[in-house]
Amino acid sequence: MIVSNLQNSQRVESLHPLFKPLFDYVKSHDLLHAELGRVVIDGDNLYVNNTETEGVDAACQLLEVHRKYIDVHILLEGKERIGWKALEDAGNEAKAYDASADCAFYAEEAELYVDLKPGQFMVAYPEDMHAPLIGQGRIRKLIAKVKL
Repeated sequence: MIVSNLQNSQRVESLHPLFKPLFDYVKSHDLLHAELGRVVIDGDNLYVNNTETEGVDAACQLLEVHRKYIDVHILLEGKERIGWKALEDAGNEAKAYDASADCAFYAEEAELYVDLKPGQFMVAYPEDMHAPLIGQGRIRKLIAKVKL
């Protein structure tokens, strides 16, 4: 897991060849005022889900994990807390991995929480179980999917 802000994204851009195109796109488009939905940047290799939802209570949010994609959560508006736990510490699988959705869910507590403010992002690798969208009120965010 990596947490930073868009101003310092260049520090992580060398970690994956699609990170720079992602951050360049995000910084050069007004996605806060764009339509909600999927924004394709490089086919199935790199796309962004522009979302808006109400925050949920931490006790109601399952940890999720992906195998084919890295998630990059970029907060546009509101406040979001994201829970984290290492995949190697997983024990209580609530929903087995579904390859078509690239997701498995775990019903257990996160070990730590990250509070994001607008302009900040969190990178979740396949070994990073994460529980997004924790909070109160409206959360407007981007969830980038970066193919491994």
